[in-house]
Amino acid sequence: MSKATLTAVFAAIIATAAPAAFAQTHATEQTHATDTRAAVANNSIQPDEIRASKMLGSTVYDLQNRSIGSVKDLVLNKDGKVDEIVVDVGSFLGMGGKFVAVPISDIKTDNNRLTLDRSKEQLQQMAAYNLENSNTGAGSSTSPTTGGTLGR
Repeated sequence: MSKATLTAVFAAIIATAAPAAFAQTHATEQTHATDTRAAVANNSIQPDEIRASKMLGSTVYDLQNRSIGSVKDLVLNKDGKVDEIVVDVGSFLGMGGKFVAVPISDIKTDNNRLTLDRSKEQLQQMAAYNLENSNTGAGSSTSPTTGGTLGR
């Protein structure tokens, strides 16, 4: 094939592929623009959301509106997502209770109120959760003063 023929074939391939590539890129840009507009429109906390700073120390209620404990801590995984909520169960003035871990998916929020579909008795029967692991040192280090990365 001559150089002119190869150039013509290449130009034909580009001309055929370009509209499909543009359509795919354009659709992605439109989706991103729609997502961005939705985020801007909802640029405030929603009724079914709660701030972590408000969650710590908050009372946890059962479905019968009885206090069953309070949030002691949040446990993040290496991706920075909350895995578990540590609930202080049964203590009175910081004495006599224990910590149990509850999956974040089990906690329901409604206007800054935390609800769990378990009774206080069920939580007291769960295994105690240790916030520090003496074998690995996990949970015992303090946060870096300038920030840091998880999982490294």
